[in-house]
Amino acid sequence: SSSTTPLLIGAPPNPGASAPLLSPAPSSFTIPNTPVAIMAPEPEKEFTMEEVSKHNKTDDCWLVIGNDGTGGPKVYDVTSYLDDHPGGSEVMLDVGGQDADEFFEDIGHSNDARDELQKHLVGVLKMTEEEKEKRKLAAANKSNGAGGGGMGVIAVVVAVVAAGYYYYKNNVEQS
Repeated sequence: SSSTTPLLIGAPPNPGASAPLLSPAPSSFTIPNTPVAIMAPEPEKEFTMEEVSKHNKTDDCWLVIGNDGTGGPKVYDVTSYLDDHPGGSEVMLDVGGQDADEFFEDIGHSNDARDELQKHLVGVLKMTEEEKEKRKLAAANKSNGAGGGGMGVIAVVVAVVAAGYYYYKNNVEQS
């Protein structure tokens, strides 16, 4: 035997009263307790690097971010986030349609940035066995010190910012 919960939604009898909005319903009006069907999550959509590479413009920008240590390479449509990116849209457009994992990790994004990224997930990167092996070799080379350069990139960025500041202080403010 299934139980039922009678409910009637209405306003208090007079505007100043603090009567509850829910009151027992007439016996002819009931809401049965029915089981809710729980659906299996949809399988993640798969995209090849060739498909991702077509999405490299201001009005259509996708990135591949992720590695074996972070759950594997995933595909993100960041088009709607370009204008909101704290580093500017150009940074993302420079790697649009590409594997941007190394750039993303080298910057040292915060947990908030990673949470924001999840909002733009559209699928996973589908790779051939050859592509998987190439990725593993590249990761091994990087961990052995070959092909790093993360600190070098940071040093260049700092130098450019310092030069821009120096130029601004000496040329723009004196005008």
